[in-house]
Amino acid sequence: MNLLRRCSQSTSRATTGLESNIMRIMGLDYGSRTVGVAISDELLLTAQGKEIIRRKEENKLRRTMARIEELIQEYNVEKMVLGLPLNMDQTPSERSELCLEFKDKLERRTGIPVVMWDERLTTVEADEIMDEVGIRGRERKEYVDMIAAQIILQDYLDNSKDKA
Repeated sequence: MNLLRRCSQSTSRATTGLESNIMRIMGLDYGSRTVGVAISDELLLTAQGKEIIRRKEENKLRRTMARIEELIQEYNVEKMVLGLPLNMDQTPSERSELCLEFKDKLERRTGIPVVMWDERLTTVEADEIMDEVGIRGRERKEYVDMIAAQIILQDYLDNSKDKA
């Protein structure tokens, strides 16, 4: 009985240790009033849309940052991927500088590295996905940023060397 109990405790500790080492990556689509959020699975194979963080004004980031920090803790995030809006000719867009400033704020506040990722055509792809699943009208605005974040993160996962 004593041996069985020790084996059981040993297994519990081993399992707990493994779970705490699981890394996830967070994908973000930074908009003027919203931030779409996606999280990878533990194997870094798939991205799942999680939520949309809303704010009343573009430069009001306190609650946005606090929510991102909560999600980092909840999902054990060790890296973030932030969509970089580029023009079709690969030059920076009007929003590129704002996204780079947001990246700097995220890294300073969280201490977690943020990778910038080309987000061209993610909104078009998100619209196509919403068409396929029948999301219409006002609901589209509700989901577009979260789906875009999922697409950004999935593209990163498909093309990165972070795989376990």
